[in-house]
Amino acid sequence: MPKNKTHSGTSKRFKVTGSGKVLRERAGKRHLLEHKSSRVTRRLTGNAEMAPGDAKKIKKLLGK
Repeated sequence: MPKNKTHSGTSKRFKVTGSGKVLRERAGKRHLLEHKSSRVTRRLTGNAEMAPGDAKKIKKLLGK
């Protein structure tokens, strides 16, 4: 049987932890930062956990 391929776009955007949680980056911190307040850009720092329903889809795309 052939192997399943990992969805390359998904693999660049998401990370699965050891316990099986799916982490993602927060949107809105790539560009046009000059007009956003420091408070907003700090809030967008770090990773967020995916909602359970979405995490299921992501894991399928990652082959996990």
